[in-house]
Amino acid sequence: MNINKFNRVTHRDIGYLIAGMTLIYAISGIALNHKNDWNPNYIINNRSFRTDIPLSREDFDEDAARQILKSLPGSPDYKTFYYPSGNILTIFVDQGSVKINTATGEGTLESISRRPLFFQINFLHYNPGRWWKYFSDIFCLSLMFVTVTGLFLVKGKNGITRRGAVLVAIGVILPLLFLFIY
Repeated sequence: MNINKFNRVTHRDIGYLIAGMTLIYAISGIALNHKNDWNPNYIINNRSFRTDIPLSREDFDEDAARQILKSLPGSPDYKTFYYPSGNILTIFVDQGSVKINTATGEGTLESISRRPLFFQINFLHYNPGRWWKYFSDIFCLSLMFVTVTGLFLVKGKNGITRRGAVLVAIGVILPLLFLFIY
């Protein structure tokens, strides 16, 4: 088998092997790039409410917290409560929290749930453990291999010695230019 045929075959087979992983990393990467625009891992909902239950530090206890939670949509399950500062009471519930201004009785129920699919694929993007680190290293090496072998697939005026060389140079210059500007 000559070197060109070997290059095409290995490029093709490794490319197919890593195609799914590349899509997962790409989707996760786009989601994480825009984490200032939205939360890619969690869906956070806030609902305002008002309560007339006495909220003074001296009289407030677990039973009062449970009474407030019963009046809220979904009757969230109580965990614990505390007063972080001044007139603010925080009640921790399963998958969220309740914050109440004790002076006005106005509060907010914040519920948090995992964003389907994105939570799981972003977890992989954060490198969750030792074995995944090695898997990711092999994946990155495979990407480099497919990139380098791909440079030599096309021959002639569109190959690496002409048009391809210009495009590769532009591909290297763009990120370096970005680093220089910012």
